[in-house]
Amino acid sequence: MRSDEFAGDTVGDLLAAARSRYGPSFAAVLARSRIWVNGRRATADTSLVPDDEVAVLPPVSGG
Repeated sequence: MRSDEFAGDTVGDLLAAARSRYGPSFAAVLARSRIWVNGRRATADTSLVPDDEVAVLPPVSGG
């Protein structure tokens, strides 16, 4: 698991900063991922405060 820190007032702001830092391959995974803030599903409009934990959960397969 990897972690990093970003500034942003909303999940959308944070994800834009992450796309900028990590580039097109991250953006491609992000397009198929679910986003959670502090253990709850979030949208781009979800507000953030300092110390919120944002998780990017890519799709998984299994059987």
